[in-house]
Amino acid sequence: MQAIDVLLTRRSARTLAEPGPDEGALGLIFASAAHAPDHGRLRPWRFVLVRGAARERLGKLFAEHARRVRPELSAEALERERVKALRAPLIVVVGAECNPAVKIPVIEQTLAAGAAAHAMMLAAVALGFNAMWRTGGLAYDELVKRALGFGPTDAIVGFLYLGTETGPPAPVESREWRDRVRDWGTAG
Repeated sequence: MQAIDVLLTRRSARTLAEPGPDEGALGLIFASAAHAPDHGRLRPWRFVLVRGAARERLGKLFAEHARRVRPELSAEALERERVKALRAPLIVVVGAECNPAVKIPVIEQTLAAGAAAHAMMLAAVALGFNAMWRTGGLAYDELVKRALGFGPTDAIVGFLYLGTETGPPAPVESREWRDRVRDWGTAG
């Protein structure tokens, strides 16, 4: 598969199942992340792997978060939050270990981790897997960040769900870009 094909056809998966990336594929996925743009060469990205029984613990954390921020949720709604952690064989929590004391702005450190996450998704597709990138309130919650080992100045940029896509793929929607581009400073 050519790189341009991956870039032009990538879309989030609807459903993911086993097999997930093995250690060899994960090595390539993380090597791809390590080549993300990174002002100052800080390498701020951090990855937390959640697989196997750890997904159940993560699901409990998801449900606890939902209960804390929306105490009115029904038992069924809390269960839906819990099982989100089971929708792929592997979840990679992508974080940015941000250092506000360096000259590189924190936003650029966070963006570098986001670029690493995108590289991981593209690598997964190139290797025959697929992914979903999720955030939501979980990614910005201090208790969730702490439970996953991130510090107060760190950011979770996403929960990457990785596995083999099952069922029909989501249609590739139009990604028109022309209305998002304009020239600046040209005579006209």
